[in-house]
Amino acid sequence: MPERKPACIIRAAEVTASRATFRHPWNPSSEMHGAILGRAAGLLRAGLNLVRVPPGKEAFAYHAHLHEEEWIYVLSGNALLESGKARHEIAAGDFIAFPTPSEPHLLRNTSSEDIVYLTGGERAAFDVADFPRNGKRMVRIGDRATVYELGAGGPAPFPSVDPL
Repeated sequence: MPERKPACIIRAAEVTASRATFRHPWNPSSEMHGAILGRAAGLLRAGLNLVRVPPGKEAFAYHAHLHEEEWIYVLSGNALLESGKARHEIAAGDFIAFPTPSEPHLLRNTSSEDIVYLTGGERAAFDVADFPRNGKRMVRIGDRATVYELGAGGPAPFPSVDPL
């Protein structure tokens, strides 16, 4: 029988102390401040992060996962969610799920206050994420990721379910 692991509590002071700023290198409007909670607590199969996006900024880059599910639960503030061709106003209490294969999506803070949310998803052994506005595909196996140019003329690895 495998060794049972105790609960891991990340105290509020530790969350505050571990906060960092992240800007996605492919999106100059990306700016997120937050803490990686799941990994800090020893979770191996589920990711969980606490994120704050300032007014006028975006979270991450417009992207779509082919294998890993993703979600957002809004704690405070409001923003615009771009999902495929649709636009949705989201606010505190809203839950957004991105089943796979997901449409490309992006969260943009169009308000005058921060949006704060919990976000998470699977931490599968592999994933493929398309970044259609950047013409890139990221293939991750374990902790190693390789980025491919989608417009390079050659076939991209792991074809997408639908062309993006």
